[in-house]
Amino acid sequence: MTVEVHYYLALAAALFSIGAIGLLIRRNVLIMFMCVELMLNAVNLTFVAFARELNDIGGQAIVFFVMVVAAAEVVVGLGVIVAIFRRRSGATADDLHILKG
Repeated sequence: MTVEVHYYLALAAALFSIGAIGLLIRRNVLIMFMCVELMLNAVNLTFVAFARELNDIGGQAIVFFVMVVAAAEVVVGLGVIVAIFRRRSGATADDLHILKG
C-alpha cells in the first residue's frame, strides 16, 4: 500500500499556508523566521512528491540545493536576529531601523 501524491501535496499546501499566515500575522522576528523555514520545507516536500511521482531525480536535486541555501539563510538570519535582540529584548519586525549603526 503506497501513499498517493495527492496526500503529500495536501500536506505541503497546509504547511505552506500555516507558514504564510504566521508570517503575515506575527510581528516577532524569530517566529517570522521560523514561518519562512516552514514554507521552504513545504516547497521541498512538493518537489520530493513530484520527483517520486514522475520517477525523476531532478526534484530531489533541487531540494538539495534549496536546503543548502536555507542553511546559509539560517546562519545569516539568526545573526541578524541575535544582533536585534542584543540591542533591544522583545524587538519586533518594526524595530529593524535600530540596526542602522
